[in-house]
Parts: sequence; structure tokens; C-alpha cells
Amino acid sequence: MSKSELYEKGVAMRQQLRSPEDFEKNAAEYAQSPATQGFIDIVTETVFGALWTRPGLDIKTRTLICVVSDTATGRYPELEIHLKFALRQGWTEEELTETLYHMLGYVGAPLVRDAIFVAEKVFAEERAKKA
Repeated sequence: MSKSELYEKGVAMRQQLRSPEDFEKNAAEYAQSPATQGFIDIVTETVFGALWTRPGLDIKTRTLICVVSDTATGRYPELEIHLKFALRQGWTEEELTETLYHMLGYVGAPLVRDAIFVAEKVFAEERAKKA
């Protein structure tokens, strides 16, 4: 894939959202096959390059939007990723947990319960990395 300006902006955004170790691990996982490499190239240019870098919302807010949308749609593998992004952008465990609690009345207990389980796992892993 040729490296467009949006692609380069997307790479920079992905690096900002992930820790250096996580970024390298993620890149290596996607590089294992042409299909997954093609997927991440497209996502890097379109989602991260074109959407995440748009003006109008800060990156911290965008991470919370992703946490909410993942919870509301039951996309728990994505929720795990976006919770890590949110923590790296300054959201606290308490704020993210309260966000999930707030969603109880809007998306329902089963979706939020499973999101809480994902959040507890992510929070514990991230605390262990810092210890």
C-alpha cells in the first residue's frame, strides 16, 4: 500500500493511543497474513487517519465514545482495546466504571455486566504493568 498522508496520520494516531510495546505487538500480529495486514492498512488510513484526526473532538473524548459504543453493541474484544486507549488518554478507572454504570438505564444490565467484566480485567492488567 502506498503511504498516503492519511495513512501516515493514522500510524501516528495509533502510536499515540497504544503503548510502544502494544503498538509493536499489534503490528506483528497483523503482519502474520496478507488479509490481516490489508485490514489494518485500511483501518489505519480510514478510521485512524481520517476519523480520529478530525478537528472538533479531542482524543480523550473520542476514546470514551468508543468505550460507550463498544458496550452498547456488545463488542467486548474492541472494548478491551478502547479501555486501554481511554486509560492512556487520562480517563480513570473510576470515571470509566461510572460511565458503564450510567449506561445501565440505556443499554441494559447484561451488556453492562459483561463490559464490567472486561473493564476489571483490563484495569488489573494495566495496574500490574505499572507495578
